[in-house]
Amino acid sequence: MSITTLNPATGELIESYQPYEAAQCDQILDEVVGAQHQWRRLDITERVAALRPLADVLRTNVDEYATLMTVEMGKPIEQAKAEVLKCAGCMDHFAEHGPRYLEPVDVPTSASRSGVRYLPIGVVLGVMPWNFPFWQALRFAIPTMVAGNGIVLKHASNVPGSALALERIVAATGVPEGLFRTVLLEGGDVLPLIDDPRIAGVSLTGSESVGRRIGAAAGAALKPAVLELGGSDPFIVLADADVQAAAQAASTARTQNNGQSCIAAKRFIVASEVHDEFVDAFVGAMSSLKVGDPIDSGTQLGPMARSDLRDELHEQVVQTAKGGGRVVLGGEVPDGPGAYYPASVVLDVEPGMVGFDEELFGPAGVVVRAGSEEEMVSLSNLSRYGLGSSVWSTDTDRALALGAQLENGLVFVNDFTRSDPAVPFGGVKASGYGRELGQQGILEFVNTQTTWVA
Repeated sequence: MSITTLNPATGELIESYQPYEAAQCDQILDEVVGAQHQWRRLDITERVAALRPLADVLRTNVDEYATLMTVEMGKPIEQAKAEVLKCAGCMDHFAEHGPRYLEPVDVPTSASRSGVRYLPIGVVLGVMPWNFPFWQALRFAIPTMVAGNGIVLKHASNVPGSALALERIVAATGVPEGLFRTVLLEGGDVLPLIDDPRIAGVSLTGSESVGRRIGAAAGAALKPAVLELGGSDPFIVLADADVQAAAQAASTARTQNNGQSCIAAKRFIVASEVHDEFVDAFVGAMSSLKVGDPIDSGTQLGPMARSDLRDELHEQVVQTAKGGGRVVLGGEVPDGPGAYYPASVVLDVEPGMVGFDEELFGPAGVVVRAGSEEEMVSLSNLSRYGLGSSVWSTDTDRALALGAQLENGLVFVNDFTRSDPAVPFGGVKASGYGRELGQQGILEFVNTQTTWVA
């Protein structure tokens, strides 16, 4: 059975790939292990120097890589270019700060000298999603390699071209040959790799259901894992917020990457005093988005990655309406080819409705009216997810204080959530565990070794 990729804007076949056989995966694992044994012996400054050209490769070929992503999964081309450049910035960050993040620490004890140092653990398996084909993979791989580890990437089955491109990009740097390898496998076929003794740890970005399977497999194999799963992020608008600015940001937060992001704002929880003003501005911003061919630089909203995902989102909107929600924008599957779905807004949504309880992974948002800040906090936390959140208020101290009551790994004030190489990224509850990026992220896949000199 082949791995087949379709252009989500047209439904046309892009290419078919043969999944790797077990013997081929076995050979790749041996190759990465051998390369990592060389890599770990290098001083961190040598590792950084060898990896640093990755940023140049990305910047030099930004148009090529952006087009590849857009054709494979449908993101607007300008957003795809920004993704490639963000990956280059991630490399710059860890080249500059990685040595400091991994610097040994002296700890005063009764010993003559004692402390902690951070050593690589071996080869780490990355199981990555299709929605940010370059960023998700490289934000995991760059710090993990800087720390001295090797990488085996199992990417999503609808972006194999991106997966193979990433392998070539790393190979074009000064790292040992084979340090970063891609395996083309169907989803369930990755589980035996987790149990393989040559794999030392696992990082997954994906759905909650897949996270439970990967987490269980990693736990059974006694291997560290980072799970970055789904989210149903609250976007909280307090009564004293700049409503127009909040509504404009809400439109971007809901539809960026065609609405297919774990940290996209999904539940808009708005103070009663400004509810109607926010709705008018939000619907206006959503309705003005330019929908079209994602390869067109003017397109702001392209197709979803696959038709089955579009149909699943539409069913969630339909069920939310049946439960009492009021669709005031979009909510209908358009005619014509491609996996397009319109920017959609559902009002009068409450807990118990599908649009409130489930993650909406596409350009549909639900608005919830709240009567007090206490109710806003309660509604925000009334979710099995806990990834990101956004709080809007002209009183930033007040917004930060409210954010401290939210069960989320990220709180952004007067901005929509995003990831940045300098700060840790991850969630709580069903959004997973562990962190990526920042010092906390680079320390996820190291051996924190205590040293003691009598």
